[in-house]
Amino acid sequence: MQSRDQPVLRDIVLVGGGHSHVGVLKSFGMKPLPGVRLTVICRDTHTPYSGMLPGYIAGHYSYDDVHIDLSTLAAFAGARFFRDEVIDLDRAGGKVICRNRPPVPYDRLSINIGSTPQMSQVAGAAEHAVAVKPIHLFNQRWLALLERVQRHAGKTRIAIVGAGAGGVELTLAMQYRLRRELQALGRDPNELSFHLFSSAANILPTHNRRVRRSFERVLSERQVVLHASSEVTQVGAASLQTADGEVLDMDEVVWVTQAGGAPWLRQTGLALDDAGFIQVNEHLQSLSDPHVFAAGDIAALMSRPLEKAGVFAVRQGKPLAANLRRSVQGAPLLSYRPQRQWLALISTGDRHAVASRGPLSWQGDWVWRWKDWIDRRFMNRFQSFPAMDEAAPGQPPAVKLEHEEAAQAISAIAMRCGGCGAKVGASVLSRALGALQPIARDDVLIGLHAPDDAAVVRVPPGKAMVHTVDFFRAFIDDPYLFGKVAANHALGDIFAMGGQAQSATAIATVPAGLEAKVEDAVFQMMSGAVEVLNEAGCALVGGHTGEGKELALGFAINGLVDEDLHSVMRKGGMRPGDVLILTKAIGTGTLFAAYARLQTRGRWIDAALESMIQSNRLGAQCLQAHGATACTDLTGFGLLGHLVEMTRPSGVDIELELAALPLLEGALETSAAGILSSLQPANVRLRRALRNQAEAVSHPNYPLIFDPQTAGGLLATVPADRAEACIAELRGLGYSKTAAIGRVLAQGDALEPIVLKC
Repeated sequence: MQSRDQPVLRDIVLVGGGHSHVGVLKSFGMKPLPGVRLTVICRDTHTPYSGMLPGYIAGHYSYDDVHIDLSTLAAFAGARFFRDEVIDLDRAGGKVICRNRPPVPYDRLSINIGSTPQMSQVAGAAEHAVAVKPIHLFNQRWLALLERVQRHAGKTRIAIVGAGAGGVELTLAMQYRLRRELQALGRDPNELSFHLFSSAANILPTHNRRVRRSFERVLSERQVVLHASSEVTQVGAASLQTADGEVLDMDEVVWVTQAGGAPWLRQTGLALDDAGFIQVNEHLQSLSDPHVFAAGDIAALMSRPLEKAGVFAVRQGKPLAANLRRSVQGAPLLSYRPQRQWLALISTGDRHAVASRGPLSWQGDWVWRWKDWIDRRFMNRFQSFPAMDEAAPGQPPAVKLEHEEAAQAISAIAMRCGGCGAKVGASVLSRALGALQPIARDDVLIGLHAPDDAAVVRVPPGKAMVHTVDFFRAFIDDPYLFGKVAANHALGDIFAMGGQAQSATAIATVPAGLEAKVEDAVFQMMSGAVEVLNEAGCALVGGHTGEGKELALGFAINGLVDEDLHSVMRKGGMRPGDVLILTKAIGTGTLFAAYARLQTRGRWIDAALESMIQSNRLGAQCLQAHGATACTDLTGFGLLGHLVEMTRPSGVDIELELAALPLLEGALETSAAGILSSLQPANVRLRRALRNQAEAVSHPNYPLIFDPQTAGGLLATVPADRAEACIAELRGLGYSKTAAIGRVLAQGDALEPIVLKC
């Protein structure tokens, strides 16, 4: 894994999570290049392996069997993983333009995003057909189609447009799965009819005659109607039309043909072929920009046109990784030499397959077992991570720099000053913050709009100030997302007391490095934070940024409450009979402890982060409107710690229902595996507050009451007669995991105020 102590001197950005890029990540994970940082930008955390996708559709594999977890793979490689969609390039500025986040700078860029269906060329196809490509979007479309077929009464006619290897294999896999789904429902599988459309005279046009004959026989035996030389020219809501004017009624149309490059590439100025694919030379390097590389289906190799087959994308991973290394080092690039013949293993849906290589062909169940072995071995490369080469301590950067950059690099690596000498440079800071647009408030008299030694904020008449501060180091490699979580976490205390956020002062530490890299880190992090602060109506009025070993961020927040304090929600105030409500699921501590060990699934982390960036502002307003008697936000002390803080001043006991606790996906698995936060042992000491833990300790949710939370939900009590309406409203506001997790009891004689109910 890339050493985090190395200053970043060069950025390689990988756009897309295709087969070539997973190879690049594995290569850099096994052998990092000091001074070089990788960033992956992909809209999905899990990327499918196309070779196993038909087996998944047929029901032979699970979702996780056929998907590579990009988040975990990126962590192994020491790479940053940004979950977003790329929509353009600023090649002059060396930046990737994303849909939902600030631009991402690059020194070298690689694009591996697969192909995109050109369905607009056929009337009605975009509206009424299910596109297979891009493959990473197909799963949700397939699941929706599967549900529609299961619910469809009577006969269902399914058309597959495109009779290459992908179309033929998909047809047989879908037929195999759907027939069994209907059988399981007690229905006649012969209600299904399949139609395969080929614009050419033959199916599988790039394979030999024996292979074509084999599949023609299989299709005939399984009563798939083959429409050869039938180009589809129009698709309707329940029909399609071919070039010869024939109109056929169809309930479902699946599109496996006419793919091209993503539309956004046309505005980048990169050299593209007629289909919109990026033209590359033998080094997989753009013909129009030596800093841009491309591989897989999105690349058009000019020295030799290649079929859009996954085998080429997989094998391009090694030369692509080598040339990205060589390019940032200023070394000569290597040539990619594609094989003249390649092995294709095409399944027939039922654990049977046909092998095709040039003029040769074999088939049988043994071919499917061979394919299964090859595919599982490939996937294992990206699911099991061996020991990695670490750069030796003190090893100098391995990249070559221009004279001015070299001077900056020496400064970045040299012994750093302490005290005010450890501040981030004024010019770097002013450029980074100058691009931000914090909200303006009339009660902020002196702030970032007119910087001075300190901010001046007016307290409106009849209001009192609420103060809080939070600070912690980054636990994810995405500074923009980390900035959002840090700001949201800091605001939580204000909202939990029923306050309105007014102003924020930031304190941040950023690892030393080249000025451009430090500037971008500050900009990315503070962009995320300012988005959250602005949404809360909270003005960023100042702060301090210094150098540190790790990225870290915190805020001192000022809020406003009514001076007579009647609107303030306190930790005390619980009353017997009240219902205990939690607005978010718990489990962030164990999940991110597991993430650091590469023991999570990317979708678990995605869901946890989505919860962490959800503001508690609306939740607090809802609780307040429903007469909440006590409230706090759930953070580092965990559920039990915060309950103890609430019961003591309230003079009550709590009955806590372990089975009712809302849990983040994956938290049960990671805690059961014994992977817990480093803060957990300190929280466990509070178990003396538990009255009947001996009988509850075996409950699977028990460890999670000690789990420390970051940007957790609100823990509150409301009168019993208002609890149901309050929970319904909270869920309607987007707090979908809101649950009643216990009730308030009168204080008993026992010293332990928390009664666990299993």
